[in-house]
Formats: sequence, C-alpha cells, structure tokens
Amino acid sequence: MENTTDSLVQIATRRAAGAAVVDAPVRKPSWLKVKSPGGETYAEVRRLMRDLKLHTVCEEAHCPNVGECWNHRAATFLILGDVCTRNCAYCAVAHGTPEPLDREEPRRLAEAVEAMRLQHVVVTSVDRDDLPDGGAGQYADVVREIRLRMAETSVELLTPDFKGDAAALRTVVEARPDILNHNLETVPRLYRIARPGGRYDRALELLARAKGMDPLQVTKSGIMVGLGETWDEAVTALRDLAAVRVDLVTVGQYLRPSPTHLPVARYWTPEEFAELRRIGMGLGFRHVESGPLVRSSYHAWEQAERAGARP
Repeated sequence: MENTTDSLVQIATRRAAGAAVVDAPVRKPSWLKVKSPGGETYAEVRRLMRDLKLHTVCEEAHCPNVGECWNHRAATFLILGDVCTRNCAYCAVAHGTPEPLDREEPRRLAEAVEAMRLQHVVVTSVDRDDLPDGGAGQYADVVREIRLRMAETSVELLTPDFKGDAAALRTVVEARPDILNHNLETVPRLYRIARPGGRYDRALELLARAKGMDPLQVTKSGIMVGLGETWDEAVTALRDLAAVRVDLVTVGQYLRPSPTHLPVARYWTPEEFAELRRIGMGLGFRHVESGPLVRSSYHAWEQAERAGARP
C-alpha cells in the first residue's frame, strides 16, 4: 500500500507540473464498452443545450452514459460556469479562473427542464471557491425557478463542499431539493492525491449537517473505485456514509479522462460491484446503485423513485 501511495504522489507531482503522466496501460475490459452517442433525441437535447447556453456534466466530464441518458431525456446540468477553481486529479472539467456569476443561468436552466418535460432533474456545478457562498445562492435560485415552471419535477442537487460553510449549506437545504447529493469520491488515504482542496471528514460533515438541518432531507453520496484503494477501504467508506445516515449511494469505476490524469490502478469486476451493493444494502441504505458504468446521476430518476424522495 505504501508503494502504491508513493507512486501516486509522484504521478500527482508530474501532473501538477503540467507533464503527461506516463504509466503502463491497463487494458479496458469488455464490460466497459459503450456505444457512441447518437440518435434523434440525443441531437435534439444537444441543440437545446447550445441554444440556451447551458453546460452539462455529461459532456464536460466525458460521461460514458451520455448517449443513454440523453436519449431518455435525462441530463445533469452544470451550473456556475464550466471552469473549476480546484484541480482534482481524476476530473475532466477544466480548471482555472471562472467567468463572473451568470444571474440568468437559473432561468435558462428551468426553461430547458420545461422544454424537455423532465420528471427528475440533476443539477451540479464546478467548485467556485472564489464566491463568498461557494455558489449556494445560485443552487437555491435554480430550485425556485424549476418549481415555478415544473412543480411536479423532482430536483436533485449535487453540490460542492462549500469549504465547510454551514450557512451556505443551509441556503441550499432551505430551498428544499428533493435529493441533496455530495460525493465522498474516494477513500481517506487517496484524498490529498486525488482531491486536493477537499477533505474526507468535511464531506461527511456536510452530509451529517444536512440531515441535522432537515431530518426529512434525502441525502446521497458516491464513491469511485480503481484509483488504488483496497477492498477494505472501499467498504469502510460505505460504513462511514451509513454512519451519517446517507440514504442513496452510487459506486462506479474510475475511468481516466486523459494522459494527464491519474491512471487506473485496476478495473473492478461486475461481481465485485454486486458484492459492494449487497454490503451497502445490508448497511441500511435505501438504495445502492453499484456497477462499472455507474455515475452519480446514472438512472437518477429511478433512484429517486425507489428512495421515495418527497414531491
């Protein structure tokens, strides 16, 4: 484990210096192959996003499920721009200095939800550590705008950690999203390498605080595997999420976005994902979505229904 961690530190150092990370290739298994996105509905959704000048994490993060989701008229909207103030070593979203806050973005997003007649919508964002509230107010405005146009649509928010700001979190909770999601992402040992700027304990604290602010709030989190964590570390992360009363959990395979990102340590098998789901359900989660291609918003509409998220 120590050698693996040392190797990842070296990789992270090279990446921070702007160098490509060269490592022995790991062959992608057959169960990770997906069809290229296409189809009439996919093209229609893509045009709508362009016309309304909206971003989606489906494209920005190179999600392998973009074709499936868009053809089901499901999308995960990316608010607060498309440039992140942090530089996580696993994430494909661009980092740097963001544009000023776009106050019209919540209205345009709600227009897209109405045009697509979405029954469930997922909204996430880049990290905006440059904003006093980390973008919490924009999240709340998005919920309000969607409810004005589509009161029957359930809203799931996948938020940043707001640097531990309880007031910012309260702004989001008081907007009453149907599901509040914040991803744990990885295990404590790998945080400083994979998620600089984030903290494992702070992520758990956000989820615990959300339940404390509103015990009826459905909470959700997720982890990815394949960065070099052990089986026991992955199971411990699930136990930590259960301890803060998280309702929904996703577990998916890390896929390397480019040669400058952290390499895949190994590909977990479908059988291992099935076992993690069994363990998770035994820990008391309402639902566990676990599989190689699972992402936070994968089949989010079905997860919301199974969890009984309030209308």
